[in-house]
Amino acid sequence: MPTTSETITNFFQKRIANPLMRRNPFQTLLETTGRKSGEPRRTPLGGKLVGNQFWFVSEFGERSQYVRNINADPHVRVRLRGKWHAGTAHLVPDDDAQARLRELPQFNSVGVRTFGTNLLTVRVDLDGAS
Repeated sequence: MPTTSETITNFFQKRIANPLMRRNPFQTLLETTGRKSGEPRRTPLGGKLVGNQFWFVSEFGERSQYVRNINADPHVRVRLRGKWHAGTAHLVPDDDAQARLRELPQFNSVGVRTFGTNLLTVRVDLDGAS
C-alpha cells in the first residue's frame, strides 16, 4: 500500500511535473510498453549514460508503474539529448541505490532521495539509435 508521501508525489508527478517535462525535447524519457494497455508510456527521469548503458534509480522500486511495465516487457526506449535509443532494461536490486544516486546528476537525485521510499537501481543496455 502506498505511503502518504508516495501518493502526494505520484499525484504531483502524474498531473503536473511529467506532462510539462515531456514537452521539453531534451528531457530524458523512459518509454515502456503499458502492461495492460500495450500502449507506449513515457516517463521523464534522470540518470547517467555510462558507455552503452543508461543507469537510473526508481524512487518507489517495484511499486513504480514503469518498473511494473519493465517486469512485463523489458524492451524499452530511452530518449537522451533528443535522440531515441532502444534497449533492454534490467532491475538491479543488489546494487547500492544510495551509492548509485551519488554518481547520477544531482538535480534528479535530490528528488529521488527526498521522496523515494523503496529505491531500486535500473540499468538499460542500449542497442543504438532508433
